[in-house]
Amino acid sequence: MTGMNNPAEQAAIECMKKVNASLNSGNNFLVEAGAGAGKTYTLIESLNHLIEKNSKEFHRLNKKIACITYTNVAKDEIRSRTDNHPVVYAETIHAFCWDILKAFQKPLLSLLHTLTPQWANRCEETPRVNQKVKYDLGFPKLTEAEAYLHHDDVIKLMAALLDDKKFQVILKNKFPIILIDEYQDTNKDLVESIIRNFIEPKSGPQIGFFGDHWQTIFGSRSVGSIKASPDKLDVIGKNANFRSDKKIVDALNRIRVELLQYEADPLSKGEIKIFDSNSFTGNRRTDNHWQEDLPEQEAHDLFIKSKSILEQNGWDFSPDRTKILMLTNNLLASEQGYSNLFRAFSDNDDLLKKNDKTVAFLSDIVDPAIAFFDDKKFGEMLRCLNLNIPKIKNHQDKKRWYDYFKSLSETAKQKTVGEVLDQISSSSILRLPDRVCDSEKKLIELKNKSTEERTGEETEFINRRETFRNVKFEEIVALGKYVDDKTPFSTKHGVKGAQFENVMVVLGRGWNHYNWNQMLEWADNVPANKIDAFERNRNLFYVACSRPKKRLALVFSQKLSAESLSTLKKWFDVDSISLI
Repeated sequence: MTGMNNPAEQAAIECMKKVNASLNSGNNFLVEAGAGAGKTYTLIESLNHLIEKNSKEFHRLNKKIACITYTNVAKDEIRSRTDNHPVVYAETIHAFCWDILKAFQKPLLSLLHTLTPQWANRCEETPRVNQKVKYDLGFPKLTEAEAYLHHDDVIKLMAALLDDKKFQVILKNKFPIILIDEYQDTNKDLVESIIRNFIEPKSGPQIGFFGDHWQTIFGSRSVGSIKASPDKLDVIGKNANFRSDKKIVDALNRIRVELLQYEADPLSKGEIKIFDSNSFTGNRRTDNHWQEDLPEQEAHDLFIKSKSILEQNGWDFSPDRTKILMLTNNLLASEQGYSNLFRAFSDNDDLLKKNDKTVAFLSDIVDPAIAFFDDKKFGEMLRCLNLNIPKIKNHQDKKRWYDYFKSLSETAKQKTVGEVLDQISSSSILRLPDRVCDSEKKLIELKNKSTEERTGEETEFINRRETFRNVKFEEIVALGKYVDDKTPFSTKHGVKGAQFENVMVVLGRGWNHYNWNQMLEWADNVPANKIDAFERNRNLFYVACSRPKKRLALVFSQKLSAESLSTLKKWFDVDSISLI
């Protein structure tokens, strides 16, 4: 379809003109790009414009254009689409911050006690003398020789040091231009520090934000919307939707009237189906955070029946055609087979992102290595383990390796995470990475303490680590399949930015932060003291509803009020909602 009869393309062209004007003038700017608008394309085009404009000078002066992202996948895509240009520094937010921070060892050490109450206690127990501050373990720790930072600590330290004039000068000299992808999920304190130190005084570097505050999904620590003086920040809307058919775009526009989008094909149709469970006459759940939801078995039956109806109406549920979004990790974990793993982690996001080094080692290395062994792909197995074939020098070595992996495979299929870890640590063939060993050693050290000697934090660590070790290894396998997108299921973190031909969204209770009936009731009149709660629910709902290209189905296991049903009918332009 040509630009003349492609409204989305025309909207994108107008957006890019405004972005280039801001780039050329040196103004700070923000691109607000709704779902399906092609935000990444605009970001890449901005980088290419800056490369053409600045590459010779920046290369001569050893300066770079920083592009901050949130995932390694996004980072790699940006590098690839800019041909790995030497003046573009694309990195994740944590890697970017640490790359700058690590040279400021003394200021970092002096600020440790300000990070959290736990850090204050550590600093009181272990005096800070001249420790080396490191960021590689992922969990906080302070010894007489070293201080290890948590992921959140790196961001907090960056926000704090941005107030330092010397730090500002060094940052500006190295990165005269900084583009921030998915700005809405950036830590609130960090963004406020950037606004306070760079944008409001217009002191540079030039800052460009790309994102959508309606797609904020990382909770209260995220900035959400940017609040800066209008004359200090050019706000540019991208009114395009290249993803969805007209019926879905129209629904998104009724939900979000202040950023209207234009579809790529005005003649496209699209399909929306909504199912509720209001006809259920039994006793609904009353336990905490589950009020008015169906009992577990009935919720599962609702899911199966809705899926069957959609299949009868022509939906293809193969993973490459349809994504099932379950907006509660607990229900998803139950359906996928790793619910016990969730009980071992206080932060489920840490689990899903594999921030825990032991989970990452087992899921990314041990599990695939065993799978390669079972498939007799021994070369792939060795590459996965990062081992060299010369370690196997003769038939006796080969038999020893084969027998060991056969035994390890059997352990993984039948036994627990702890038994797999113990089998690896006790062998001379494999070894646990240092980061995993540190966690195991910490567990042993704390267990050797008497109950009276342990702090509450230490007791909690023991309990969660023991729970984790007692989980069947098969749950690690199930988690890996989900996180690596080998199933049709997903949750909020797995879908932002993704798109699918068909999307089925299952909405129920189970999280204290999400109540869909309440959100729908508040749609036209949000209580003043409930704005944050409403926006948190609305944003996740919007993210889910904006994923499909052609077909969207919403399935509510939570009981809906007449007011909520009215909101759904208005937003999605449906006369009736199917009762199951």
